[in-house]
Amino acid sequence: MLPSDATLTPAGGPPITVADLAATWRAVAGTSARGQKTALIADALRGAGPGAASVVVHWLAGELPQRQIGVGYAALRAAPPPAAAPSLTVAEVDAAFTRIKETTGPGSVAARRALLHGVFGRATAAEQGFLVHLLAGELRQGALEGLMVDAIAKAAEVPLPAVRRAVMLRGALGPVAEAALAGGAAALAGFTLQVGRPVRPMLASSAPDVAAGLSGEMGVEWKMDGIRAQVHVRGDDVRIFTRTLDDITVRVPEVADAARALGLDAAVLDAEVIALRQDGSPESFQVTASNTSLGALRPFFFDVLHLSGADLLDEPASVRHEALAGAVPEAVRMPRLVTASPEEASAFFADAVSRGHEGVVLKSLTAPYAAGRRGAGWVKVKPRHTLDLVVLAVEWGHGRRTGKLSNLHLGARDAESGEFIMLGKTFKGLTDALLDWQTERFLGLKTSDDGFVVRVEPVQVVEVAFDGLQRSTRYPGGLALRFARVLRYRADKSAAEADTFQTVRALAGAVPPVPG
Repeated sequence: MLPSDATLTPAGGPPITVADLAATWRAVAGTSARGQKTALIADALRGAGPGAASVVVHWLAGELPQRQIGVGYAALRAAPPPAAAPSLTVAEVDAAFTRIKETTGPGSVAARRALLHGVFGRATAAEQGFLVHLLAGELRQGALEGLMVDAIAKAAEVPLPAVRRAVMLRGALGPVAEAALAGGAAALAGFTLQVGRPVRPMLASSAPDVAAGLSGEMGVEWKMDGIRAQVHVRGDDVRIFTRTLDDITVRVPEVADAARALGLDAAVLDAEVIALRQDGSPESFQVTASNTSLGALRPFFFDVLHLSGADLLDEPASVRHEALAGAVPEAVRMPRLVTASPEEASAFFADAVSRGHEGVVLKSLTAPYAAGRRGAGWVKVKPRHTLDLVVLAVEWGHGRRTGKLSNLHLGARDAESGEFIMLGKTFKGLTDALLDWQTERFLGLKTSDDGFVVRVEPVQVVEVAFDGLQRSTRYPGGLALRFARVLRYRADKSAAEADTFQTVRALAGAVPPVPG
């Protein structure tokens, strides 16, 4: 028997069902209009009510509240035949998923499978399809986080900025949706910055060079190729979170020690964590990432969000950096120059690159800490053109790559519609190890295979370098990458955090038309 759903029944109506969400999923996937997607999700949230809103937000964003529950493809393939009529509620299934996750020890595999089959045995064919996609991490229909934020605001009839701020401070959509539907704007105002609970990190947009990114007097800081870390300090109690809000404190004890050595009573600091060679030059990102379990990392602090009881999120960057400089010694602060001179900023950029760093980040002196969104407040500049794109499809290789998935179809997300726009292909930069890895990875994300091209769910982010952009009549966005090559796959970024087509178009600038 599945657990009761009484606690998730919306006031004044029956509990929301899996059939309801499956229908919403199909409808959202079937339209490219952002406004229509938002309206469909908002209707689902209103139907769910505050009690079920958190689960609905997670599911329609393509994830489980439990994150992973230990169910693999084998268990999904062996599901029982579908039921003739729908009867499952969202709350029943969510409770069953929690029980599956909590089932461990001897005999747990069989016990988890029995619980799963108890759910699937009551699901119709349409509901089974929805749940399989959800559990496999393949429930992608353009309902990215920005759309979910818009839908929460629409469903609860609250100002969009209030929802954005609450999501930034809470670090999760689900609790914000519950609060908005239950208590409106007043409930959202209850979300505050808390030392020990991570907030969404501020992100940077891109510029092709320093001159293009510099806008008046700005802070210019090194851009290190390390691990973004948010460091929460309360005396000797230190917690360290990644950009994805995962707690890695136990994996980086030297960073925690460095934070304790600051002697701060309460603080939330933004930092880059990196492994350095003996001569002070940076190790590769792969070495830095592996050192999270080896213990050879150094933090470089570059922002402060809270200090000694005072929240600084809304303060101008100049005020925040002054507070940082007063609390953190220069030896563990990110090197920084404040200038309005393109020549001075370019020289600082060249020096950073000569030391082995990625480039610089140009920072407005007046911008508040706007977490979770890319904007004009921070602008990154690298010596080579790079973009974080999403793999849309992969071609089967030939010759020595026969049997391997090789040529990548690369796309950027349209910030308006949430759809992906193809920008080109590449098979360059792929080592044998990467070929093996991506073959297994993309076969697991396959949606179709015509024997030549394997189309995949647009979830995997890859960082590519390229020599430029040119106009193209071949691709729907009218732009194509020139000489793209793979630098690395980004396990630390979701498709929602990849570069947008609007960023690509801005980087293109006044590119010449394709000859002929």
